[in-house]
Amino acid sequence: MTKKTALYDAHKKLGAKMGEFAGYDMPLYYDLGVKQEHEWTRSKAGIFDVSHMGQISVKGVEGRSDAVEFFEKITPSSFAKQKIDRTKYTVLTNEQGGIIDDLMVTRTGENEFHCVINAGCKDKDIDWIKSQLTEGLEFHHYDDWSLIALQGPASQWVLKQILDIDLSDLPYMGLWAQDDYKLFISRLGYTGEDGFELSVPNADAEKLWNDLLSHDDVQPIGLAARDSLRLEMGYCLYGHDIDATTSPLEADLGWVMGKMTNTGFIGADVVLKQKEEGITRKRVGIELLDKGVAREGAEVQLEDGSIIGTLCSGGFSPTLDCSIGQAYLPIKHSELGTSVYVNVRGRKLEAIISDMPFVEPKTKSNKI
Repeated sequence: MTKKTALYDAHKKLGAKMGEFAGYDMPLYYDLGVKQEHEWTRSKAGIFDVSHMGQISVKGVEGRSDAVEFFEKITPSSFAKQKIDRTKYTVLTNEQGGIIDDLMVTRTGENEFHCVINAGCKDKDIDWIKSQLTEGLEFHHYDDWSLIALQGPASQWVLKQILDIDLSDLPYMGLWAQDDYKLFISRLGYTGEDGFELSVPNADAEKLWNDLLSHDDVQPIGLAARDSLRLEMGYCLYGHDIDATTSPLEADLGWVMGKMTNTGFIGADVVLKQKEEGITRKRVGIELLDKGVAREGAEVQLEDGSIIGTLCSGGFSPTLDCSIGQAYLPIKHSELGTSVYVNVRGRKLEAIISDMPFVEPKTKSNKI
């Protein structure tokens, strides 16, 4: 049976076109339509229901660092020097060095972390994380909380006007908490715009949604535009651009390992060997030069017609007015500016290997 978020009725009242995503009945688009929703978010402020994502926490024993050690075991990132109320993007790795999921990890105390995990991986992630817990660690799943994203250049102003909360000093990837701990706001998102994610109990979600939506600069945005926004940033969609068979290095996410001070994570032997010997393939951006829209599964070819890969993500970029995508290509064909072709319904369309993000981010610090 398809699940519903606490904002389902609010979406129906707005006339949203609903569809199944990761087991949830979610809004795909509203009255504006996908292209205009995308453009509205880039120019003003879009509001998204992302409550299908999972929210969890892991807390260790007071006075110890067991939660820090735990996250340095299940991810390749370092957390010992991470400041409280600061967030990192990272990945969960398996024994083969593949990616179980990508996630946001916020340090909420000396020995406590809060995570946002992907909807489609939620049950799998929770089972995996629980299976790795050591004695003394407490796990909690906030399944009665909602998550609302407010994204776009007007977002900070909207929060000041509607909620009377001034977050001008909150850095990118920073966390703010209300005094009664019934509202948490993180300065991040998956659109490349300055924006925020607001975590609230389900009982408070619809009022918060409607309050924010009452501002003239805010429009509801569906998952279709969220996907085109993240694609312009070159961000990964789990199960498409990354999965259990792709390593952080192959996915061009090696930067989550920082200076490699954490070498004891699950799958480290495989990943460190790749780092030493080199990888044979790499996730790259592809920009079409010919007219046409290339979707996931389209073949990437050389001029002689030989197939060197397939798109793992693809679609139209409203900002660039062309089709863009991501693909895993052999290292020898992954250099920026390399000419390739994409097969779109039998048409061989000219393209180039492009840098990612495709569009310049407008986050507060432009660092994820």
